[in-house]
Amino acid sequence: MPIRSLWRTLAVLAVGALTAVLLAPAAVQAAPRESRPVYSYADAVRESVWVDTGLDEDRDGRTDRVAADIVRPAEPARQGRKVPVIMDASPYYSCCGRGNESQLKTYDPQGHVVQMPLFYDNYFVPRGYAFVGVDLAGTNRSDGCVDVGGRSDIGSAKAVVDWLGGRARAYTSRTGGTPVKASWTDGTTGMIGKSWDATIANGVAATGVRNLRTIVPISGISSWYDYYFAQGAQLYDGGPDELAGYVESEQAHCAAVQKELADGSPDSGDWTRLWTERDYVKDAGKVRASVFLVHGMQDLNVRTKHVGQWWDALARHGVERKIWLSQTGHVDPFDYRRGAWVDTLHRWFDHELLGYDNGIDREPMADIERHPDQWTTSAVWPPRDTRTTTLYPARGATHGVGTLGPHRATGTETFTDDPSRGETDWAADLTRSTPDKAAFITPALAAPLRVSGSSRVTVTATPSTASAHLSAVLVDLGPDTIRDYADSGEGITTLTERTCFGASTAGDSACFKATAARTADVGATVVSRGWADLGHHASLAKGTPLVPGRAYTMTLDLAVTDHVVARGHRLALVVAGTDKDLVEPPATRPTLTLDLARTTARIPLSGGPAALDRATTAPPAGRTLTVVGTPRCLTGHGDRCTAEADR
Repeated sequence: MPIRSLWRTLAVLAVGALTAVLLAPAAVQAAPRESRPVYSYADAVRESVWVDTGLDEDRDGRTDRVAADIVRPAEPARQGRKVPVIMDASPYYSCCGRGNESQLKTYDPQGHVVQMPLFYDNYFVPRGYAFVGVDLAGTNRSDGCVDVGGRSDIGSAKAVVDWLGGRARAYTSRTGGTPVKASWTDGTTGMIGKSWDATIANGVAATGVRNLRTIVPISGISSWYDYYFAQGAQLYDGGPDELAGYVESEQAHCAAVQKELADGSPDSGDWTRLWTERDYVKDAGKVRASVFLVHGMQDLNVRTKHVGQWWDALARHGVERKIWLSQTGHVDPFDYRRGAWVDTLHRWFDHELLGYDNGIDREPMADIERHPDQWTTSAVWPPRDTRTTTLYPARGATHGVGTLGPHRATGTETFTDDPSRGETDWAADLTRSTPDKAAFITPALAAPLRVSGSSRVTVTATPSTASAHLSAVLVDLGPDTIRDYADSGEGITTLTERTCFGASTAGDSACFKATAARTADVGATVVSRGWADLGHHASLAKGTPLVPGRAYTMTLDLAVTDHVVARGHRLALVVAGTDKDLVEPPATRPTLTLDLARTTARIPLSGGPAALDRATTAPPAGRTLTVVGTPRCLTGHGDRCTAEADR
């Protein structure tokens, strides 16, 4: 365990032990291991404060105030005890809603929150936590402007953390009002949220703010450049100015900020100062909080590059961390693993915010969904024996369909960019020659092969035109049943019945529609993907026109994954141009010629080159290869499965 994590764990345990002593009715009472629902949710205090951010982003001559709606148990304050805080800062509380049912905040005539979206307040307030829902600057009842992950977004949420820690000012109204202090909390705060909310948690943690003890980012962005671009290739036909306008409450006040967003994020894909400000990865060394990351490995909105680079940066700085990786797209774990998620989150917050020694810090670091609703664990992640292993493409007997193996080859392959086709088309046509791709495939595997981490594909390509995009895709070629992440539910189906987690009131139900896995039977599964604009081969700072006929070398960063290619399946690498619906096409439709001698795939494999050698060596004569691997799940334990080897 890193020194920082060790000292932090000891400190938390000490606080937990001290708390137990102070609260114990008798000296012999054992230290608590779980918070219980002993407080009244119906009688909880509901109040709103407006925290001064110290910024004037809407440029009206006075500093902006952001609204923080609070639900907290009434009894602890009467007993002279302080409570920790769970906080979700979001731009979606009035415009778009939170969760699978798009819940909005609702208010009574006095302006106090009645419905707080999601289950956090219903479940945790009776257990002795306060829940704080923060309207990001420029949204709902807050002043200021949305600046999409910049100083206004992050500063507005950080100001609330500072207020909870006694370092900022708040008032009882949006203008004027009486100063108010958070005297009911000890300042210990954890942030949670999905998507934009998760991104805010990442950004606030990267400021190094005190009293933020943990964050739980679900499908969060770690660098806004990587949300809009992939190494110079444009991912969305729109920019942060449009996103700001989508969620802002009063756009007329924020025209100047929206112009700055538009000017600072050119369609060229060049890295600008705007993106540097919104890159949290570079500030991972400032993070004091523990981090529990949750992400769908098939999330094509906030792609897993975000979780991969954030995880790696946190690891380099010794940050205590935990991770869940599902087979879903952009989906909250409450909607694909509800019972286990609520239990795990409860134990995580009890440990991190209350200091309870419940053992969660000694459990496996990673939970990974191998098949729909079938999970495995890893003691550390990626596994200790993971080694980057280099594979080389080679020509085959059919044009555009070659081999992938451990030995360097020579020769060339060509393909022509076709924006009407994408990764699912390429995967379906892996063994068939098509003009829009070059595919390279291993033999049928004699043993399973686990890809765990972020891959990199270096391509040397000669374009026929002055602009070109590249895609590199890893594919598991073999039949399987997966979550249907390409469906509108991104791997889940919403049912009519409801399940309840926590206490309810007339205005805020703790019961939510249940879900089930939506599956698809496939012949090939896209494991990971990455994209780039070849014109940015030299630098992200400035793209340049290509010289037709000249060879360029560029390394594509593929999204992080954890996937087992089953015995009998084959692992494939596809190199192509525009990935339909995922990358905006270039100005031209080039033909590209790959120099196979200077094209490589560096893939993190559990067991490294030795595992590749075992998997690609033909089995003894007479041995039959099975096609679909069987997950190693314990029977009688729901979706809990055995831990995979971490050799």
